[in-house]
Amino acid sequence: MLPYLRSRRPLVIGVAAVVALVVVAGGGAYAYFFTGLRSAPAQFSLSSLGSNGANSDIPVDGLLGHWTVTTGSQAGYRVKEVLAGEPTKHEAVARTDQVTGGLTVARASSGLQVNGLHFEVQLAKLQSVDTVAGHNVTNRDRTVNRTLDVQTFPAAVFEASSFTVPAKIAQGKAITIHVPGTFTVHGVVRSAKASVQVRMTGGQAQAAGSIAINMTQFGVTPPKIAFAESDPDVTIDFQLFLSRA
Repeated sequence: MLPYLRSRRPLVIGVAAVVALVVVAGGGAYAYFFTGLRSAPAQFSLSSLGSNGANSDIPVDGLLGHWTVTTGSQAGYRVKEVLAGEPTKHEAVARTDQVTGGLTVARASSGLQVNGLHFEVQLAKLQSVDTVAGHNVTNRDRTVNRTLDVQTFPAAVFEASSFTVPAKIAQGKAITIHVPGTFTVHGVVRSAKASVQVRMTGGQAQAAGSIAINMTQFGVTPPKIAFAESDPDVTIDFQLFLSRA
């Protein structure tokens, strides 16, 4: 009996090694499929906006007045979702260029004062821009539209009555500011804070930033479809180009 077992032992070890190799290789292929064949664009930043001219000094008086959103502006959302059978969460991203609004700049003792900021995004125009192998992510867009009831509540709005900006922005330097305001979506208004990078370039104001919200606070249930379910935490991100009216 013992010699027989000794003769079988190399075979058993060999089979076990092959099985282990298959499992590891299968796991690697599984991980590759779900992490290598899905992608999402990076969050907006000033570096991604490029430059529309030299960052030269601008007279402070050249910043005073009303500024409005112009061509090239975008806004959207980023949210983590669990896809059926995947080991890690995927970041779903949707964007639209249907952004309008503006603000007014006046002098202040500590720099510049921004008044009446109002930005509005048309939700029905949001389109998914991430990719997932084997899935049609545009199906998500229809679900989001129904969840947000865009027929009744077509826009998301961020507003801020007044805040200050350092005067050094007139020198073409990038600055980061935190803007307290309100965010409105699905007919619900909540306090929110936008974290924004701002730069003057070529006589145009560029801004890139984000607002963090929890959709349940706005009466929105996280969307769920056949192959995916979203987290409740959402990042609203945006890039804005503004010109003086």
